[in-house]
Amino acid sequence: MCFRFALFSALCSSCKKTSVPKLSAAARTFVRLFAPHLPTCRLNAIHHRYARRRRPSQLSFAQLLLALVYHALMGQGRIQDDVAEISGLVLSASALSQRRQTLPWQIFRDLLAECLQPLARPQQHPEAFYKGWRLLGLDGTCFGVHNVPRLVRALGKAASRRFKAAFALVRTVVIVELGMHNPIAAAIGRNGESELELAWDLIKQLPSRCLLLADQLYGTQLFVGELLAQCMAVKAQFLVRIRKNLKVRVMEVLPDGSALVELMVRDEEGKKFRFLVREIRGRVLGRGSKATSVRLWTSLLDAELYPAAELLALYGQRWEVEITVKELKVELRGSDRLASYTPETAAQEIAALLLAQSVLVQVRCAASAQGEVAVLRISFREVVRRVRAVWTLLVVSEGLFTRRQTRAGIRRVIKRLSKQVTPERRARSCPRGLRQPVSSWPRIIRRRELHGKFQYEVIPHRVSKP
Repeated sequence: MCFRFALFSALCSSCKKTSVPKLSAAARTFVRLFAPHLPTCRLNAIHHRYARRRRPSQLSFAQLLLALVYHALMGQGRIQDDVAEISGLVLSASALSQRRQTLPWQIFRDLLAECLQPLARPQQHPEAFYKGWRLLGLDGTCFGVHNVPRLVRALGKAASRRFKAAFALVRTVVIVELGMHNPIAAAIGRNGESELELAWDLIKQLPSRCLLLADQLYGTQLFVGELLAQCMAVKAQFLVRIRKNLKVRVMEVLPDGSALVELMVRDEEGKKFRFLVREIRGRVLGRGSKATSVRLWTSLLDAELYPAAELLALYGQRWEVEITVKELKVELRGSDRLASYTPETAAQEIAALLLAQSVLVQVRCAASAQGEVAVLRISFREVVRRVRAVWTLLVVSEGLFTRRQTRAGIRRVIKRLSKQVTPERRARSCPRGLRQPVSSWPRIIRRRELHGKFQYEVIPHRVSKP
């Protein structure tokens, strides 16, 4: 059983074509375990396309990239130690930092676009689809960085009604497969860009036949208009929660209580154009009998095929993006703080974390296929622990096992993971709030948990009188 991962296939071939020291035996074993059969010419061309002309480096780009992803997978230690383990080269932390700062960001941007790909298949993973549409979620998160002048100047600090934030933040927006917790696209702000600015460019990477779920930050007429144009170009759909104060013109009330509404936006030249979306208004009765009003816009206009009640309940799956971010920052990284001291290396560190998470998702998929359970029933924390243990064993026992014995050991690890299935999720939630609020968020004085299932109620639109 080999773990499929596009990046490492490129690293193998690129190391063969260079005159720099080759990968160590342990590193080659690591590459074989995670390498799929994918043409590597496109990935190798990315580096040559953007790399600055300079004298050949002792550490090749392939070795550096492999070390970055391996360092993200292991979650601890020093990057220079991982470089030495991968390449056999002993370099200082400052030398590695200088080497990384010479790499243009376009290399990592294109690598993310090439390597982060959808994994769900309709037959094997029905929970990742809704009536043939691949379920995706769009959301943003922040990573803290050190308070060094270069980072503070580039990123700035958020200000609240009390004072500025303690640390500068690198904003990152991701598109995630909801049924797999698999990142398939990401935009990383290296110059203090807002979440909405990053998302504006990220939606251009939407795959075909997908249904994108997004929260009310993106629920504006301008963003929805751009999103609709992108979805029409790739034959995709969206379901977005919008703000309550937006005024629209109701064109037709549908039998399920939803309505077709007309939106109007202006393009860059100032010209107006109009388009139709379907609006769903509903009420979510939460645990503890607390009701929340929800207003959704969707490009799924067929009320018979996509009933409003189903879409209202489906929107709740957007929360899987939050769990994916938690797995990335808590289970894998162990903190929301980065170790980098420049905007360039901080963005590279986030890119390596996303690539490492993609590796672990594929391990998770292999275990779920063997155990014949849903992917999310395989514990992400256990996958991280097992992968780190296996790689540590391979490094320590280098040369003691044959390739056949190594593969047998990997199969045993996958089999063990497939049997360690988590129970079904409990109908439980915690109220959203802060212990020391600095905005309009409610204050948490005593922690409590609410139990029970959610109930969804569609609020019918009323036909306006002529």
